[in-house]
Amino acid sequence: MSGHPRISVIIPHLNEPDDLRRCLLALGAQRAHGIAFEIIVVDNGSRQMPSFAATLVPGVRLTREAIPGPGPARNLGATLAEAPLLAFIDADCVAAPDWLAAIVACFEKNRGIDFAGGDIRIQPADPERLTSIEAYEAIYSYRTQLYVEQYGFAATGNMAVRAEVFRSIGPFGGIGTMEDTEWGQRATALGCQIAYLPDARVYTPSCRSFTELARRWDRHIAHEFGEIRGRRFWLARWLGKSALMAASPLGETIRILRTDRVDTWRERALALGCLTRIRLYRATRMLELARHANTTGLIDLWNRENR
Repeated sequence: MSGHPRISVIIPHLNEPDDLRRCLLALGAQRAHGIAFEIIVVDNGSRQMPSFAATLVPGVRLTREAIPGPGPARNLGATLAEAPLLAFIDADCVAAPDWLAAIVACFEKNRGIDFAGGDIRIQPADPERLTSIEAYEAIYSYRTQLYVEQYGFAATGNMAVRAEVFRSIGPFGGIGTMEDTEWGQRATALGCQIAYLPDARVYTPSCRSFTELARRWDRHIAHEFGEIRGRRFWLARWLGKSALMAASPLGETIRILRTDRVDTWRERALALGCLTRIRLYRATRMLELARHANTTGLIDLWNRENR
């Protein structure tokens, strides 16, 4: 890498060497745009340090964060970053060829933007024949425009922020938090301007099994339960949310019929079937939490074993 970097790309990594290799190769190809950038890979306790990362493509620094969780790993990367822009991407994501160019252009043209979220799409194993989980995730996972425009945060699998803004807001939370949601909503509450960047796109594999998909939702359920528990009438509210969750597939049929995220009637039917199964699973988990009120196992299991 020649010259001071204009953007620092930060990648947390945990036991995904093949995914990380694909991520780095896609980033290395973006030097064709002439943008000076650095890549900081922060390993978060892998069984084997991904030492190949330091030599696979130019401009990579490899380090390790001992504190568990993607938030602490990203925080260390941000501390080491030298560029005025930070771009966060997950190790299992592959950036589109103009990902960095789209981010840099947006921030240079729009000085009022403090941070932004890009588009995240599912990369199916066979684009001609989606599985039920791929069809479901193509529609319902990573609804990044909704996150940005309605909820005021950006998914850290594809997020960019001015370095000075990140440092003024403070670090991501630890393993017990939904770090991107919490950080983004903290930033917007303090007056930071967020934008959606549809041209800055990355692709990520779908979950490989229903068990993996369910475990991903366990984390969300646990955090949501932690936020509502102890509030006034929390049990009645939680039970009501559980009932609505179980019934919600009926109301999602129109969305599935109208979506442009899948193409065929077969894929729409598969998506509806998977949606029904996962929503019923979530409702059951919510009722279990209401009975036992123990979220620790759900959070730790997702963060350390499902990676």
